[in-house]
Amino acid sequence: MTADDTDSLSSHSPLAYVVLSGGIGGATGDSVMHSLDTVKTRQQGAPHALKYRSMLRAYSTLYLEEGFFRGLYAGFTPALLGSFPATCMFFGTYETTKRIGAYYKAPDTFVHLLGGLLGDLVSSVWYVPSEVLKTRLQLQGRHNNPHFYSGYNYRGFNDALKTIYRKEGLGALFFGYKATLARDLPFSGLQFAFYEKFHQWAQDYVGHGKDMGVGLELLTGAAGGGLAGIITTPLDVVKTRLQTQITKPTSVGGPTDTRVILSDSVLRSLATIWRTERFAGLFSGVWPRFVWTSTQSSIMLLLYQTALKAFDVYDPFNLEDHGRQKLQ
Repeated sequence: MTADDTDSLSSHSPLAYVVLSGGIGGATGDSVMHSLDTVKTRQQGAPHALKYRSMLRAYSTLYLEEGFFRGLYAGFTPALLGSFPATCMFFGTYETTKRIGAYYKAPDTFVHLLGGLLGDLVSSVWYVPSEVLKTRLQLQGRHNNPHFYSGYNYRGFNDALKTIYRKEGLGALFFGYKATLARDLPFSGLQFAFYEKFHQWAQDYVGHGKDMGVGLELLTGAAGGGLAGIITTPLDVVKTRLQTQITKPTSVGGPTDTRVILSDSVLRSLATIWRTERFAGLFSGVWPRFVWTSTQSSIMLLLYQTALKAFDVYDPFNLEDHGRQKLQ
C-alpha cells in the first residue's frame, strides 16, 4: 500500500485547517497531561529521592506538599506557549510530507516515519527553549520550595527567562538541544508510524467508509504514543538531566541527591547512566512517561481529527470554496 492509497480527511483538507487542528489537539493534550509530565520530570531529575520513587506516591507528594498550580502545574506557562505554535509547525510539516509522499507513491510506513522526523525537526526550533524553561520550573516547583531543592529558585516564568538570559545567555535556552532531538525525532517518527498503522488496522476492522467511533480513535492514538514513549524513555532521561543539571550550588542549596554530571554527548550520557544506575536510571520515570505519551497522544489525535472534521463541515475561513475555485 502506498501513501496515496490512504483516504484520510487530512489529505484533501486545506493545509491551514490541518495546522490549526494540530495546534488545538496538541495544546489541549499537553495541558491536560502537564501534571503527569511534572511527576516524570521529578522522578528523572531526582532519581534517588524516595518520595518520588513510585508514580502515585510522587503525584500525591507533589500535590500535598506543593499544591496543584505551584507543584503539579509548575512550568505550565512556557509549556503552553511552546505547545500550540510547535504543534502547528509539526502538523504542517507532517501533512506536507504525506502529500509529497502520496504524489511520488512512496510506501506508507516510510512516509509516516519521515513525516514525524521532519515535523519534529522543524518545530524543535520553537519548542526546545520552552522545554528548557518548563523542565527547570517543573523540577524547582514553587519559589523558595522548602520540600525540594533543585538548584534553581526562579520566581516564575518571567524571572526564569530574565535570569537565564542574564547569567547564562540565550544559548542556555537550547541546553540539551541535541539530546532533545535525539529523543523527539525517533519518538515522533515512531509515534506516527505506529499510529497510522494502528489506525489503518482499526479502519479495516470496522469497514472502510464507516466511522470507527471515539473508543477506537482514542485506542489507536494511545497505542502509538505509548509504545513510542516506552522505547524512547532512556533518551528522555538524558534530555531531562542535561537541561536541569547544575555544576555548582546556588544560594538555595544544591540538588537533593548526588548526580554524575553528564556529557553533552547523548551516547556518552547513556553510557554514564548505565554504568552508575543501570536499568533503574535509564528507565526512570518510564510509567509516568508511558501514561503521559499514550494519553496525550490519544487526546491530541482525537481532537485533531474532530477539529479537522468541524473545519471541513463549517469551513469558517472559506478555504474549501477558494480551493475549489482555483481548480475550476
